[in-house]
Amino acid sequence: MKRHPLSPILTRKDILGIDSRLRDVSSVFNPGGIRWQGKTTLLLRVQNRARQTLLVKAISKDGLKFVTDVKPVSFHGVKGFADRIFHIYDPRIVRIGERFLVTCAMDTESGCRVGIFGSEDLEHLEFISLLSDADQRNGVLFPELIDGRYLMLSRPNEITGPDGVRSGDRIGCYSSADLYSWQEEGELMKGQPHYWDELIGSGPPPIRTPIGWLHIYHGVATHFGGGGIYQAGLSLLDLKEPWKTIVRGPYNVLEPREPYETCGQVPNVVFPTAAIPMTDAEVDLDTPIYLYYGAADTCVGLAVSTIQDLLLYSGIELSFT
Repeated sequence: MKRHPLSPILTRKDILGIDSRLRDVSSVFNPGGIRWQGKTTLLLRVQNRARQTLLVKAISKDGLKFVTDVKPVSFHGVKGFADRIFHIYDPRIVRIGERFLVTCAMDTESGCRVGIFGSEDLEHLEFISLLSDADQRNGVLFPELIDGRYLMLSRPNEITGPDGVRSGDRIGCYSSADLYSWQEEGELMKGQPHYWDELIGSGPPPIRTPIGWLHIYHGVATHFGGGGIYQAGLSLLDLKEPWKTIVRGPYNVLEPREPYETCGQVPNVVFPTAAIPMTDAEVDLDTPIYLYYGAADTCVGLAVSTIQDLLLYSGIELSFT
């Protein structure tokens, strides 16, 4: 992917809220995003000086210049949660039927959970359910029902790193008829020891293409020491049975190289969370893709490509005729 000349597209200086929690914030990163009614809407993860996590809505006509809300997103239906919730963050957005569905990571006293929220305006999020009681992160919904069921990709946190942070090296696919009861359909992929994607997790919601679901994910190379290097790569999933991987690219398509990616709260991080086809028509192989990503857990970067170029430069060899 090629970084847009305006990248980083959003920094802490773009958060100009009147809410006291949004004054002189420390960072903005890992946005969820969607194209709706000809505009690009992002939900930004914002951290303030108390290291509280807030979500802030931002809207753009061209996907480049954003106007941010002056108040954070409000959450409803979480006050009666069984465990204390510390943070709700890293949103991913789809629209199914008449509402937006947003998956978020939820840090609780019992560990991390994948929460599912509904919204009419992306300014108020209503809690619906959890994927499960297991420790998981990086839950992303498919943007349409498949055989009448919701599908979600998620990464179980089954590995504890030397710093005590839980992560994982496999992505599962889960299905539900009602967003409340989920069952695992199969394992999508596993990390590859000694390569760029030893630890993995899904990035943005998958994108339907004529040749399969485009699945952009992050991989972490841990064998360099330090906190690891976060990169972005991709795989192509079967259209009818998305828990089956058609092909997986051997190369990453974006890695930390710019100063705003290599230096920050968490150095050496590009963390893809929103991939938006810049069209209101059906997606084809030449459709431009805007990839919004967290850079060093400090600001929001933007990289651009087309689906065909993404596949080619990831090392996926397919016939495009």
